[in-house]
Amino acid sequence: MKAYLTSSIGGAIKEDGNRIPDKLFRYNGFLDRLKRDWVPDSRMLFIAASPEDYEKNDEVCECFRQSFPMSGLSIASLDICDNRNPAIVDRISEMDVLLLSGGHVPTENDFFTGIGLREKLADYEGILIAWSAGSMNCAENVYAPPELDGEALDPDYKRWFPGLGLTDINIFPHYQYLKDEWLDGYRIMEDITYKDSIGHEIIAMNDGTYIYVEDGTQTLYGEAYRIKDGKVDRICQDGSSISLDTIR
Repeated sequence: MKAYLTSSIGGAIKEDGNRIPDKLFRYNGFLDRLKRDWVPDSRMLFIAASPEDYEKNDEVCECFRQSFPMSGLSIASLDICDNRNPAIVDRISEMDVLLLSGGHVPTENDFFTGIGLREKLADYEGILIAWSAGSMNCAENVYAPPELDGEALDPDYKRWFPGLGLTDINIFPHYQYLKDEWLDGYRIMEDITYKDSIGHEIIAMNDGTYIYVEDGTQTLYGEAYRIKDGKVDRICQDGSSISLDTIR
């Protein structure tokens, strides 16, 4: 398997509240690298983060049906795995590309667990592209910081749980937007994530940054920060790359 763990892949823009197809990101060589790995007329499967939000899932997939070809990546089909047809996950071996959506991390994790995704990925040999929550859920031990109103105040909210086991890295996406945000009266970074990093390492990535996983190696491309034991340090910048296997 070749995996792209991203904060965002692009592919759509919002106009008047509507999602409009757009080309995938080229930042830090993402699209060029993907083109080198791409199988012409790829068969794709989109695995939803919100398995009951059929309208959103259909809208996102319709964008991707256009945005991948717009970006020079030919596709033969794009199917959806949500609560309408969870059994399609049994056909993973037939797919050239898997898309793991962004969304609410615990909700997506519950869906992945319910369809047995971790076990079905064990022998997968295609391309996996994940963004936001999808990337976060690829970890062996997932870090899911509070995200929705009330979660930071809920003493029963679980911040750590088992994931897909594709990486040992905990990803924090959309860092350029979230670093100054608040939730339930707390600063998302200083009051929540920094404290959760005691004894843990979290890699915060901007949109346009990604981790490429192949043959057991994990290479980060673009601007990113390491949050560990309550401290944050920049470990890479746009236009550069680092091996995460050698710095950790």
